[in-house]
Order: sequence, then structure tokens, then C-alpha cells
Amino acid sequence: MKYSINAQGAPDAIGPYSQGTTAGRLVFASGQLPVSPADNARLVEGGIREQTERVIDVIEAILQEVGCTLADVAQTTVYLASLADMEEMNEVYARRFPSPAPARAVVGVSELPMGALVEMDCVACR
Repeated sequence: MKYSINAQGAPDAIGPYSQGTTAGRLVFASGQLPVSPADNARLVEGGIREQTERVIDVIEAILQEVGCTLADVAQTTVYLASLADMEEMNEVYARRFPSPAPARAVVGVSELPMGALVEMDCVACR
């Protein structure tokens, strides 16, 4: 069975999708943006470092809702509005995700919703 995840520490979905879902032992977090915790209509202030921190905070909140942590993440996809931000994103990512690091794909995109610099989704295993 598939179940929707609705975490308090994560912004509401801005379209016809769930923050995340579970299917058996797998947990899927939808693509998350660096939305401000104070105002869901705005992004956090700062650059790629601050936005990456916030995206991972949101993913962490979704995972916690179903008893998981970042250590349970098996795979991530990172979408960057500029691949020039890869090094700074990697610094935050490496600090936040414990070893062994998840499998990962990084995709350069021309634009992200709300003008974000980064978006990330993931798959975790309980």
C-alpha cells in the first residue's frame, strides 16, 4: 500500500502531489525547494549554501515523519539552476549526509520553481 506523508516541518505541496509517500519499506520525498519556514510563498534568504541547507532540512522533516533519518537515504537527485554552484552545494551535502553517501544524480536545469537555485528529491529505506 502507498501512503502520503504530511510533515509539519515541510511546506505544503504547491501542486497535485504529496510531500512524500511510502510504499512498503521505501520512502519517497518529492522534489523540495528551499522555501522559508516563516513564509511558504518565499525562498530562504541567501545563496546556494543556505538554499541547500534548507532543502535538506525539509527532506529531513519528511523523513522524520516516518521514523527515518538522512542516514536512511539510498538515492538523491539534485537539480541545480547553475552547475557552477556544484562545489558549494557539495560542501553542504557532504556535511549533512553521513557515509556511506547516497547514490546521486545532479542535473543542471534552466529554471526551477520560485526562482530557486536548488531542488532535491530522495528515496530512503526503512
